[in-house]
Amino acid sequence: MYAFSSSFLSSFSLSNLPLTLPPSNSSVLRISAVRIEEKPPTSTSTTTRTRTPQPSRRQIPSPPYPTKTKPISTNPPPTPKPPPSLAVTIFNAFDDIINTFIDPPTRPSVDPKHVLADNFAPVVDELPPTKCTVVSGGLPPCLDGAYIRNGPNPQFLPRGPYHLFDGDGMLHVIRISDGGATLCSRYVKTYKFTIEEKTGSPVLPNVFSGFNGLTASAARGALSAVRTLTGMFDPSNGIGQANTSLAFFGNSLYALGESDLPYAVKLTADGDVVTLGRRDFEGKLFMSMTAHPKVDYETGETFAFRYGPVPPFLTFFRFDSEGRKEADVPVFSMTTPSFLHDFAITRKYAVFAEIQLGMNPMEMIFGSGSPVGANSSKIPRLGVIPRYAKDESEMRWFEVPGFNIIHAINAWDEDGGDTVVMVAPNILSVEHTLERMDLIHASVERVRIDLKTGFVSRHPVASRNLDFAVINPKYVGKKNRYVYAAIGDPMPKISGVVKLDVSISESDRCDCTVATRIFGPGCYGGEPFFVVKEPNNPKAEEDDGYLVTYVHNENTGESSFLVMDAKSPNLETVAVVKLPRRVPYGFHGLFVTETDLKKL
Repeated sequence: MYAFSSSFLSSFSLSNLPLTLPPSNSSVLRISAVRIEEKPPTSTSTTTRTRTPQPSRRQIPSPPYPTKTKPISTNPPPTPKPPPSLAVTIFNAFDDIINTFIDPPTRPSVDPKHVLADNFAPVVDELPPTKCTVVSGGLPPCLDGAYIRNGPNPQFLPRGPYHLFDGDGMLHVIRISDGGATLCSRYVKTYKFTIEEKTGSPVLPNVFSGFNGLTASAARGALSAVRTLTGMFDPSNGIGQANTSLAFFGNSLYALGESDLPYAVKLTADGDVVTLGRRDFEGKLFMSMTAHPKVDYETGETFAFRYGPVPPFLTFFRFDSEGRKEADVPVFSMTTPSFLHDFAITRKYAVFAEIQLGMNPMEMIFGSGSPVGANSSKIPRLGVIPRYAKDESEMRWFEVPGFNIIHAINAWDEDGGDTVVMVAPNILSVEHTLERMDLIHASVERVRIDLKTGFVSRHPVASRNLDFAVINPKYVGKKNRYVYAAIGDPMPKISGVVKLDVSISESDRCDCTVATRIFGPGCYGGEPFFVVKEPNNPKAEEDDGYLVTYVHNENTGESSFLVMDAKSPNLETVAVVKLPRRVPYGFHGLFVTETDLKKL
């Protein structure tokens, strides 16, 4: 689901054709374990990582996937790892004491048995590029390229408390070419991942589950300090997991998590994924960056920000069309640390939301709560600043009571720049964001800010529980008509996709849903992504393209890649690709065209 900063500590319609792909044998797997040991397709050699089995992992038979598909690339098997050092053994023993006696995972929100159930369970090993089977329809030529989905996949079974946002980033890439497809799943080789892989066990504490209460925070903080002093890891090299999203700008592809700097990655010709390293843009980018930068399709510029627990709580910046970072614009008019996961841009402005989520030090110290929590007495605000501002002198804040957004969908200017319109899902139960995601309800709203009078108005766009919404990327920052959003049923599970016509809201209609697609009984997907059908056609209609996403069938244990016609009345199926292995539920994705892949 949402990722938080460690700074805070009728033909092919799935209605008629559910994604119950025929199993390869008579057995049926129902995934319900915390940890699933899956075997890659049979091969004499493979690039798959081999890890020493953990005694606490539950062994479960492999899903009934085809055994005849073989990885495309082959490398010598990895060298066996030496046994852990004495220091690692001692530190792990202290970890076990903390997790058993001081802070055991008693709450469902941090209990690995609960958090990592069903298809939230991680896949154990990486998957080298492996051929997929198109079982329905055909892949359109405009999909030549790669769809990449990021998400948490813990390298090791958690010993103690674990939150969904704490997992290591893994990229699941389906590479498409000439109607065929391959799947590859690789970890983002962050500094945290690399150190823990070398050590053979978790080293850095989990941000969202490891600092609940004074005693637990002190114990884990002290153990981390000792590990740092003994040279086990250096926090200046980054502590993030790069597990949230991806962005392509400046002819580079980045895996993002807002608790760290971006990690550059690339795709090889056969569809494999290589981590190039952590990027600070010639020393101009400090500490961290949002996982949701905005790329202006027309100018090629990228706008971003970072936030943290000490002033300035918000810093705005941008990259030029070549990917060179411009100067920071610190925003001191945000006077308290607020959770800022996303924002929006227009042709003239950037729009930030200061919501009721922020640091929760009293609960963390004297209670057993998360370092991030809700403040019901705080009035949410929207801040508007010129997107080419040199300083915050023109920053204006507008109170918008009851408006708490995690993700922004889009924003644009009206009335010659005197009005800013923003569309975003409003979290109606923000207090449940961390502890009870199943109770979250997000209602998409259109907010209109009159910059002359200061008057702010809101209008509902859809009443259904919707989030992870996307638009045609060519319309970022300018007025768009269509929105494609995931249906929470309940969150974090996603049962389908809706298409919204935002223009209808201007006629005071409260529900602007014009198309709905449900994946089918026991089938759940992720955030959709819109791929333009004719990217070089300036006359193409806004919704002329395809929606792509991964869908998992919990009845059969199988995953698929689904392509839907975004322009059709019911988001009909264009193609279904059966994947050679399960893809866990995750966060945000990105489609990169073949033309852009060649630029990497």
